[in-house]
Amino acid sequence: MDQELLDALTIEAIRITAKPKFCLEEFLFKEQLALARDPAKFATAVCSVRAGKTITCAADMIDTCLTKPGTVSLYITLARSSAKRIIWPEIHKINRDFQLGGIPNESDLSFRFPNGSIIYCSGASDSTEIEKFRGLSNVALAYIDESQAFRSHIKELVEEILIKRLYDTNGRLRLIGTPGPIPSGYFHDASVSPQWSHHAWTLHSNPWIEKKSGCTVAQLIAQDCARKGVGLDDPSIQRECFGRWVLDSHSLLLEYKVDKNDYSALPRADYTYILGMDFGYEDADSFSVLGWAHGSPNTYLVEELISHKQTYEQMAQNFESLYKKYPFVKVVADPGGGGKKLIESLKARYLVPMEVADKQGKIANYGLLNNALRTGKFYAKRDSRFAQDCNLLERDKDKSTPDKTIVKGHSDAIDSTLYAFKESPAYGYVPPIERPKTGSQEWAKEQEEKMREILFKQISEEQEAAKSWETGIERYYE
Repeated sequence: MDQELLDALTIEAIRITAKPKFCLEEFLFKEQLALARDPAKFATAVCSVRAGKTITCAADMIDTCLTKPGTVSLYITLARSSAKRIIWPEIHKINRDFQLGGIPNESDLSFRFPNGSIIYCSGASDSTEIEKFRGLSNVALAYIDESQAFRSHIKELVEEILIKRLYDTNGRLRLIGTPGPIPSGYFHDASVSPQWSHHAWTLHSNPWIEKKSGCTVAQLIAQDCARKGVGLDDPSIQRECFGRWVLDSHSLLLEYKVDKNDYSALPRADYTYILGMDFGYEDADSFSVLGWAHGSPNTYLVEELISHKQTYEQMAQNFESLYKKYPFVKVVADPGGGGKKLIESLKARYLVPMEVADKQGKIANYGLLNNALRTGKFYAKRDSRFAQDCNLLERDKDKSTPDKTIVKGHSDAIDSTLYAFKESPAYGYVPPIERPKTGSQEWAKEQEEKMREILFKQISEEQEAAKSWETGIERYYE
């Protein structure tokens, strides 16, 4: 074998066996890299769908771990299950492809690297779950993904917890997401605040879309518009394909409005109460108390009780505490998520009728609840979980059809409220017909119409009787 061939084979062998180098500048495209390399302490990224947000998070956290030994990088989204589904596979892939030596821990969704740095992926669905981040130290980077889907607790998570965790390293904080249907909330405000550095890109910047699909982004969006029967100016297209904050209230399943549906205190009256219960294993257990006064179409969400990972005894105690305050006439519950045993126990202990929630008619019931909101017959306090979650539940326009509505998002508080709502007067309220005042012009007209109907009825009966008599005579003489 000649020397030239031997050298070529040696170089090829080295290339094949050499450990690949992970480099952000080569791994990310321009817009992604601009966010990852932004030295600003606080930054937002408002993006469309399929823009490559998740891979940016994964790559930035891995790069931070590799370059800052002994530090922590955080990825936080609304639900732990979403973190496991969305970013966990991406971290695994980068670690494997570049032989980084990270060791995964599936139980707590962590990746520990040889230099002592670690990535944590987690969910933070409410104010109780964010408490687990208070004990962390040496946090060099924190990403909050799908920031538009967080409730008001995101403010406390950022300002009272995460910012303090960054003190050790003077680390960075990133809020990323797609514009929500309502241009308001903490993520929206941060995305326009001069106190934050801002980034924005869409799927138009993602070179992998065309390579994988074989179509240009413009062609894909045009196909989407044609399927939905809308134009490029449609709010959902503007939000999801162009990453723009536009009002898209018609995408919401429930249109809660503070000026129409908020209340400060229950009007004085004797109230009837009903309880809706939704149980969850991964999700929260949610109890919703609805109340209404006799003869009134208005229904009020009186109290909510939402807890995570309760024991059987805790659920029973919560029920009893609510029952003492509000003597329910009925309980409507979804027995899933471990609730069946509790329901059977409560039936035996309390003489309260209990029904299984109607989950088959759930979409239709959403529509009736939304109608009660729009007509001002359903009230919930503006700071209730129900009111906050109304901005999170959307119609999935990509998956819905004219015959079937698919819901994007989930809310335990809305589910438990919905189950009880079906038993309230606002569910099927039909307003009484207003009678005209005696002696008024409308009353006189109504009386005249009644007399005319009576006269026509008498004439019709007389004509029918005469016809019957004539028929009888003819038959007699045949």
